[in-house]
Parts: sequence; structure tokens; C-alpha cells
Amino acid sequence: MGMVGGGRGAFIGQVHRMAANLDGKIELVAGCFSSDPEKSRLSGQDFFLDPERVYSTYKEMAEKEAARPDKIDFVSIVVQNHLHFEVAKTFIEAGFNVICDKPMTHCYEQALELREIVRKSDRVFALTHNYTGYPMVKEARRMVRDGELGRILKIVAEYPQGYAVGDVEGDGQGKINNWRSDPKIAGISNCMGDIGTHAHNLIRYITGLEITEICSELTAFIPGRTLDDDGNNLVRFEGGAKGIIHASQISNGDENALNIRVYGTKASIEWHQEDPNELIVKYANAPRKIYRRGNDYISEAASGHGYTRTPFAHPEGFIEAFANIYLAAARAIADQIDGNPAPEGGYDFPTVDDGVAGVAFIKATVESSASDQKWIKFPAV
Repeated sequence: MGMVGGGRGAFIGQVHRMAANLDGKIELVAGCFSSDPEKSRLSGQDFFLDPERVYSTYKEMAEKEAARPDKIDFVSIVVQNHLHFEVAKTFIEAGFNVICDKPMTHCYEQALELREIVRKSDRVFALTHNYTGYPMVKEARRMVRDGELGRILKIVAEYPQGYAVGDVEGDGQGKINNWRSDPKIAGISNCMGDIGTHAHNLIRYITGLEITEICSELTAFIPGRTLDDDGNNLVRFEGGAKGIIHASQISNGDENALNIRVYGTKASIEWHQEDPNELIVKYANAPRKIYRRGNDYISEAASGHGYTRTPFAHPEGFIEAFANIYLAAARAIADQIDGNPAPEGGYDFPTVDDGVAGVAFIKATVESSASDQKWIKFPAV
């Protein structure tokens, strides 16, 4: 594995490295960890890498790694949003598989172009929408697919955080990182682009439903900011289901409270990221059930493939869910290298198609919020 970005002081880079390393199947051997060559060099020292495989630019890395007999099998991209497209394009065209942080690209047009590049290349491309890695999210998906909820009527997904609320009465230069408030780097949205896309992706992963129309209101409560720090969306899904997607960074007192509720004609499910080892199943005329990770009654979809690492009563969390994305992608890459066919049903990780859907969601929320009409058709996914 190689890495672009994620050097000293980068939170998400460390998370990716821990996740990749968790199962002992992936080794970090190369990287360009910063646009600052000295910081990249020092980061390489931190990770005990061969200095010859610590690069000053990602283009140099792609070129020199491609020429090595022991070249990396894939690259993990953890740079800022505006660089995702160019870095991914460079490595795919150099023949490398890619694991990329979300959102996949800076804009919708780049997302469509990158999808075509990936399809023509026949490379593995995985996107780290890490919340799909939780075993009980996989169990929720299995229940929906097996018809245990009946016909889906309503979906509510929320991602409230409160860490930036102090900036509302301040000068706007506080909690939200400066690059996340800069459209040139973050893109056209801050809150919806950063965390709202996780709520949207969770809906698609569990239910398989696509949005057909959306009505959005995005707000920048923090003074001096042009990008949103709060957003509310009414959505219409294919098949007639309705829903609400809410994300916020100024929800006072909330930490990382991603949750989803899916209401069907037979039953409903509820999952909370802050209590990820439980899945609540609710009925109109029967007591609710609580399914817990690691027990014998949990399906193969959630307990198999190494997705559950410890016995019941031993909680697993954020890093393990992230690691499940890396584990599934590593299987796909290994099969590609060995010439093995994909297993029946494919591999369970977010793909370039999920990346296009996520960037389409950002585009739709921004356009709807700015529109007098409000309800708009969702972009083609």
C-alpha cells in the first residue's frame, strides 16, 4: 500500500493507516504524505519507511512506483477534497488500484469523468464511506433485502454534530477547519459535503433506494462563512418512499450522532453510530427486538468475512468499521492480482458508483437550496 496525504498531524490519515493495518493483510511501504517535501520526508520517518519510497509529489510517486518490480498494489488517497480527482486519475492511469476518501471528487462533472476512467481501466476503486463497514449496518441491509421490513414507506437519516456551535457568536475562524470553509478546496458545500453525504450513503447502502426529487435548505449560521454548517432535506425515493436527511455542525451538545430509521409495512429498524453494536427492530403489534453484534443469531452478511473480530459483549467500533472497507477492497485487489474471478455477489465496499451518487447529492442539495422552486429532480446517478 502507498498513501497520498495523511502526514504528521492529519487525523484521517492515521485512521486509514490503523484500519489498513488491523488485519495484518496490508503493509504501508510508500507515500507522498504532504505537499511540503520536508513534511513528507519526516512523516516517512515516523512510519519507518525506506527513504527512497517517500516522495515529494504524488506524480513522482506514481511514476517511480510504476517502474519498480515491487511496486505498490494500491494507493490510499487522503488529501483534501479538491485534489481527489487529479490524484486518483494519475494513479489509475499509471495502473494502480485506488482507495479514496470521500467525497470522491470536488464536483459532479469530475465524478462522472472519474467513473469513466475507472470503468475503462478495470482497476479496483473503493471509497471509504466507512459507516457501511459496521456489522449491524450490514445486518440492517440484509433485513431490507430479505423483505423483513416489507415495503419501505419512510426513511429518516440524521447526522448532527455540535462542535462548531461556539463559532456562531464568534468571528467564524474557530472549530471548522479553514479549508472546509473554502469553496476552492472543500467544494460547493461544507456540512452536506462532509457529513450529509454519510447519511445519504447509509440510506442507499441499507435500502438500495435512489432519490428521485429533493427539497433542501442549507444555512451558514457561522458569521463570515459562505458554505453551509447546517442543512435539512425532504426527499422522495423511487417506489414512493419519502424521507428526511438532516446534517448539522451547530447542533449544540451532539457529538457524532449519525443515525438512521427505516420504516416498512412489516417492521422498522433503527441504528445509531454512537451505539453501533446494536440494531433495534420495531413492530406495530409486538415488542421491539435488539440485535447485538457478535451473537450466533446474526447473519453471515454481518458476522462472516472477518467483519466481526471479537466475541459478543466485546464492543467494536469506528476503526473496525473502517477496516472492513479495507479488508473487502484488499480481497478484490488480491483476486485481481491472482486472476481469480469475483465471488458471487461481488465485494462489499463502496465503489465509484457510490462516489458519483454522493457528489450528485451534494450538487442537488446546493441547487435546491438556492432555487425558488425548491423541489428539483435528482441528478443522474
